[in-house]
Amino acid sequence: MEIIYLYMANYTRDQELKIRWDKLIEFLSDRFSDGADVDVEGVLYLIGLQEYGKPHERFKKEDNVNLIHIGLCTILEPFGHYRFDFYDEQGWPHFELVEPLPNLKPGEQRILVKTAIVDYFVQQGVIS
Repeated sequence: MEIIYLYMANYTRDQELKIRWDKLIEFLSDRFSDGADVDVEGVLYLIGLQEYGKPHERFKKEDNVNLIHIGLCTILEPFGHYRFDFYDEQGWPHFELVEPLPNLKPGEQRILVKTAIVDYFVQQGVIS
């Protein structure tokens, strides 16, 4: 019976994540990509851009990668993996690795990142 309960709890949590994720992707895609679905990397880029605070600046390819990294650090900070450290002289946020990410299977990584992204946008008041 306990196994069935754990399965149902995970199923309910996964269904809630899927509903929130779909709602978020619809919102972001309509707003930022002319209706084409934004992927996880695109969402991390948008979070990084938001956290950097200079959305109209022109970026080099290396800066775009840094924005994705900022997005990832930002969403994983509440999980205890990163901690904001400082802003450099150009205004780029820097993070300190606090706890290395656990070895996760690709599907588990996807769930962790999507959960963290959804939590970020719930906290920002974008979705509920």
